[in-house]
Amino acid sequence: MWTENSKAENIQHIWVVTGPAGCGKSTVGRGIQMALGVPFLEGDDFHPRSNKEKMSNGIPLTDADRWDWLISLRNAATEALSPSETNNYVPPSGVVVACSALKQKYRDVMRIAAYGSPSVQIHFVYLKLDEKTLFQRVTQRKAHYMKSTMVQSQLRDLEEPKGEWDALTVDANHPPEQVQKEVLELVRNKLAEYN
Repeated sequence: MWTENSKAENIQHIWVVTGPAGCGKSTVGRGIQMALGVPFLEGDDFHPRSNKEKMSNGIPLTDADRWDWLISLRNAATEALSPSETNNYVPPSGVVVACSALKQKYRDVMRIAAYGSPSVQIHFVYLKLDEKTLFQRVTQRKAHYMKSTMVQSQLRDLEEPKGEWDALTVDANHPPEQVQKEVLELVRNKLAEYN
């Protein structure tokens, strides 16, 4: 684990690892968690049962299905930054969130976490991966509600974060170790901007 020393000691970072199903959000997110020693939130865990049932039946989620999920996840990320019994009342330097955030308006919902607090910085790490590999990875998953038929639906909804100042894009068409290494380097560089 490496630590971040910020000039503004109270600055906290929300790292949102984004992209369609199968791009490696959870794996990369847990890697950032381990490197920074901060909490990790798995976005899939915040979906209500109705969303999971829809996806497991191959029914794409609508914007209306996603709003409460995104708000719940954003609120959990904000809460994870607060002093609590879980963190011995010492707030962490950040939190990592795995969340598809396929559209800009979904990322905007997450951005609200930083609007009310100048000490919170939000960063998106978009994992870009080709459709064939996404399909293969989702097909190989065991005991996950997201079926491979949903990959095309997610790609139809996808709005890549081009030109979004707080988004970092990583080519995930490489071995997982290489992707993880590149992401951690980007995270280190981003943190260095706050020193």
